[in-house]
Amino acid sequence: MGKSNINIGNKKAYYSYEILEKFEAGISLLGTEIKSIRAGKASLTDAYCKFIDNELWVLMSISEYSHGGVYNHEPNRERKLLLTKRELNRLARKAINTGLTIVPLKLYINSKGLAKMQIALAKGKREFDKRNTIKDRDAQREMSRIRKIRL
Repeated sequence: MGKSNINIGNKKAYYSYEILEKFEAGISLLGTEIKSIRAGKASLTDAYCKFIDNELWVLMSISEYSHGGVYNHEPNRERKLLLTKRELNRLARKAINTGLTIVPLKLYINSKGLAKMQIALAKGKREFDKRNTIKDRDAQREMSRIRKIRL
């Protein structure tokens, strides 16, 4: 099976959070959900992760499958993330003790055809941090423009 072009990102996460550590997690889906993801009908903009009974769950929006009929899924339901016990314990300890947040960054289909989600341990940015990020990004863009003009 070839490489899939499904890559649904969360741009807002990079703006609102400082990313400290990234993890790759499997995601438990229903049949119509994976078909909707392959059609590109998922959104991570308002998605978030939370612990329920020592398991990590993500609340995200996956639109209903167009040919699902009666067997269609609920668009905004909690979906279980599949991580090792060691990773779950580490994430829980850091999220609870240090006040860090677990943020979904990217949803994609890997080379084996499985849905994977990249999540991150993140620290929330304050307003002045966000302004500094925008200022640095604009400065980098201006520097690259100047380099292109000189070449």
